[in-house]
Amino acid sequence: MSVQNRIVKVQKRNRALVRFDHARIGRAILRAAQSIGGFAQDHLPGVNDRIFSAYPTDEAIAGFLADTVVICLNSDPHHLISNFPPTIEVIQDEVLHALRSYGFQNTADAYECYRWSRHWLREGALTQTQFVGNGFSRERIEQSLAWNRQHGVDTVAGLNEVVRGGKLKPVVEAALHVYEQSLDEAARKVLARLSAGDPLRMMWVSGPSSSGKTTTTVKLTERLQRHGLRFLMLNLDDYFWSLVEHPTDWINDRNYETPEALDIQLLNQHLRALLAGETIEKPVYSFKEGRRTGSKHVKLERDQILLLDCLHGLYPPMTEGIEARAQFRLYIESQNALLEGDGSTKRLTKFTDVRLLRRMLRDVKHRNHRPLLTLLHWHYVRAGELFSIIPLLGTADHVVNGGFPFDLPALKPFFSGPESYWPQAAELSPYAGFLDAEIRRTRVTGLLDSVAGLTRAQVDGFDLIPGDAVLREFVGGSTVKIPHNE
Repeated sequence: MSVQNRIVKVQKRNRALVRFDHARIGRAILRAAQSIGGFAQDHLPGVNDRIFSAYPTDEAIAGFLADTVVICLNSDPHHLISNFPPTIEVIQDEVLHALRSYGFQNTADAYECYRWSRHWLREGALTQTQFVGNGFSRERIEQSLAWNRQHGVDTVAGLNEVVRGGKLKPVVEAALHVYEQSLDEAARKVLARLSAGDPLRMMWVSGPSSSGKTTTTVKLTERLQRHGLRFLMLNLDDYFWSLVEHPTDWINDRNYETPEALDIQLLNQHLRALLAGETIEKPVYSFKEGRRTGSKHVKLERDQILLLDCLHGLYPPMTEGIEARAQFRLYIESQNALLEGDGSTKRLTKFTDVRLLRRMLRDVKHRNHRPLLTLLHWHYVRAGELFSIIPLLGTADHVVNGGFPFDLPALKPFFSGPESYWPQAAELSPYAGFLDAEIRRTRVTGLLDSVAGLTRAQVDGFDLIPGDAVLREFVGGSTVKIPHNE
């Protein structure tokens, strides 16, 4: 389509005014789509199929979306004043708005991750070698896909054949062995840093929601404790702001997924004080009351390492003023590369969908949250990940893959049948305009329908999936002893 462009100038980040170039928006959108394999990755019947019919090429779709961005920019009269044009950040916000409004969810994620990766590069939090672009490491994905191919579980069809044939156990054992080896390597890196004389006093285990941080933290520290290391675990949940600081949104939800949900200034002050040998008055937070109810004396002994299990452990403001040599950062992500169907479409199932199922199960069992609430909240989860977690993974000292080929078969029995936790279409009817939740519900419903599941008895028993597996955090039955904080 053709639109009238009334935007003359753009304000750059240094506040300089430059000529507005409509074509640059289209090129940026196209690059984001191409980085994930094209707009076809976002083709959704009933949502954006008319766009694909009207615009047969990726270039044409990018042009249409760029035109939509211009229309949105034109709608704000302030942008039409020559000395008060839209800023670069405003334009990028409108790009994301256009992409998500038309169901181009994966393209939007790639665009947003690249956007914040560039932000952290400009801020000096990343070097060029640590820059992760859209957040998808082709090398890691290919490694995972190659491993799965060797074991016949690189496609949903292949995985189903293994499950139905009763041949999953050796795959489980082999996959867990790879995970354990990765933790062995992480422990060796920590010990090597200490042997080299690094003043290592702080260890972070970070990564997106439901990636397996808790089990990984315990397993890694157990390895290091066998070498004489001692740890003090600090519960960062106690640094949440009170509920009054978290106003609800249009669906009565609160965003706890952003790092700003924590009192970053106080946390950073306390971390620096602990490393300096001082005693802090750590807050004690009551989730029942939604506020801090007291404080507790905490001191880090000279022979202890401060242990922190946190979504946003790579977020620069948390560790401002603390030298990198004093920290070890482990990053965990659930990245099991699995192709849809028989693999002919060459489309990967979504890593985030597996984590959504994990978290939904955990929320039901341990937080008394309805599954629908987890689904409606997931857009906050993704926004936080794409801002302050995934773009910074290049700063990690070690990366662990917490995703496994047996995840979906083991999760399936909880999300199928008459007692399924998975939200039904009718439950979303009060939120008819919430496209993000509908897209995820439709996509995951199709994924669950395509996967052959284990039985509840197989999942509940330990013959197939051991009690110390990461997945036990979510399906239950974990034999990993979670240490008390402080």
